[in-house]
Amino acid sequence: MGRADSTGRHGAWGAVAVVLLVGVHLVRGGTEELRAAGPPQPPAAAAPGAARADAALLAPGSAPAPLPASPPSRVRLPAARVDAPVTPVGLDTDGWIEAPPPEDDRLAGWFTGAVTPGERGTAVVVGHVDTPAGPAVFYGLGAVHRGSRVEIARRDGRTAVFTVYGVEVVPKEGFPARRVYADSGRPELRLITCGGTYTEEGGYEGNVVVSARLTEVR
Repeated sequence: MGRADSTGRHGAWGAVAVVLLVGVHLVRGGTEELRAAGPPQPPAAAAPGAARADAALLAPGSAPAPLPASPPSRVRLPAARVDAPVTPVGLDTDGWIEAPPPEDDRLAGWFTGAVTPGERGTAVVVGHVDTPAGPAVFYGLGAVHRGSRVEIARRDGRTAVFTVYGVEVVPKEGFPARRVYADSGRPELRLITCGGTYTEEGGYEGNVVVSARLTEVR
């Protein structure tokens, strides 16, 4: 599996290739100080299923109805000090997922091969963890905890509010795509950046994945 299938926009597999590309295209090296300290990493106990999830996040009757399609314009995640504009990212000429432009390290990217945030299915928003200039938009993603709220402002004027139920670091090699991008039949969101151990040869060895579920519409 090396390239994304651009025909699968509304299925989980429309976004599967992002896993191979987030780490490759979102790493720009960082400074020596950042490499030494490393970005925040979530504890194993924060991963989905590692502890009993909040019943309110899992009960079908507690979630609002899915929204119609509308591209995101901004992502806010106070727990990680994120308040950033969102740009569409698609596939490059080689069939890989593009990252936000590295020269704008405060910009997040919505993968257009998946659903828009708030639609039924799993939406994907990616961002750089760092650049040679220092921490980037998703540097603090690993410090997010269960129960944190993610607000996605949409172009139709609605704000889709998601509640985090899992934060984990997963390896790029053998990334668990079926689990991460599984379609639960409800609107979900994945925020993804690089994480784990940093090596000079291969960059960050993992991805930080924040899993959240739609819990409010404003």
